Amino acid sequence: METETYLYPYSAGEAKDRGELALWRASHQANIACKKAIGRAIRNHHHGAFLEENCLQSVLQNFGYKRTAWVLANTVQQLDGDSRISGQNQSWASQTYIPPDKRNTMEFIVTGHPAVVDRVVDQYRRAYQALGLFSPSQCRPDSFERLDYEGKVLVLSPDVLKESYWNERAMLWYAHDGFGCSPHAIGRSIRCTGLGDGEMTRWNRADFIGVLKDEFLPDWAAEKLAELKDIDQTQSEHSAMDGMTMK
Repeated sequence: METETYLYPYSAGEAKDRGELALWRASHQANIACKKAIGRAIRNHHHGAFLEENCLQSVLQNFGYKRTAWVLANTVQQLDGDSRISGQNQSWASQTYIPPDKRNTMEFIVTGHPAVVDRVVDQYRRAYQALGLFSPSQCRPDSFERLDYEGKVLVLSPDVLKESYWNERAMLWYAHDGFGCSPHAIGRSIRCTGLGDGEMTRWNRADFIGVLKDEFLPDWAAEKLAELKDIDQTQSEHSAMDGMTMK
């Protein structure tokens, strides 16, 4: 299963500098295999002007959503504004940063008519949306650049999670404190508790999509949030009393 192969996000040159060429090679070979699998899926499921809705099913099972998106985004980017790719799909592809590495990125471009590739991207986006994951549209605007995260419910990016953990319970975290809560601090670390499982850990500010809008907070998360805020309040009161006693 290629889903177990790490999707390496840097170029071959960067991998060499970082001493990670083995990781790059394994990921690059998986990208090429994914590209070939998408090509086979198109040949098997495209009939005239009709593309069967389950075209990508086996590709997603074998390579996962992250790598499939990586290969499709690279393909659309390499088509360089082809008018047969919809504006929405070009915009979608542009959100994925593929490192400049022309010789190697050319090796995992999906071959096929651009209009068919466009429909495949449509199908991928529908499949991803059906997962029901939280998205940037459900977060407060300019969260990363402007908002203080302390005491807020944050949405963890799916990019930092294994796909086996892609569910809404794994994505919602309560931010206690840490330098990373401030958008202007040099430190990026945030102490958080998962609303889904109660695990406390530290994430980087950049690991989050943003602050969840109140109207999208599920009931189960609201209950856990109230519990955590009560604990924080109690600890704060005890700290204040201890300070008064010491005086």
